[in-house]
Amino acid sequence: MSYLLDTHTLFWWLYFPELLPKTIQQTLATPDLQAFVSAVSAYEMSYKHHRGKWPEVAPLVNAFEEIVTAEKFELLPLSARHASRAGEYPVEHRDPFDRMLVAQAMVEGLRIVSRDKGLKLLGVEPVWA
Repeated sequence: MSYLLDTHTLFWWLYFPELLPKTIQQTLATPDLQAFVSAVSAYEMSYKHHRGKWPEVAPLVNAFEEIVTAEKFELLPLSARHASRAGEYPVEHRDPFDRMLVAQAMVEGLRIVSRDKGLKLLGVEPVWA
């Protein structure tokens, strides 16, 4: 099984792992795990940080790729297929970051690790227990 980490999941894994369920902590600590972090998360963190909404994320904004690769996660770039898929989702879920992450997970066949139950509106069952 391969996973895509939601933006908050990555942040908590790095700085507040105790906020993650024990099963998620164990899964992410598995040596042969194939887990991805999206370029969309880099954009979301930078966007929110530079607007004063998420000051704590500064270290990640400044060294996103280095930190992600040091954790042995794979970077997932955003493709035209991902973007096109994200545009197909119903308007009820307006968060553009969530739409892109879910589209990437669906296109790439990944399970998304997130506590956001609203992702179900986009047709995925997030992993969070």
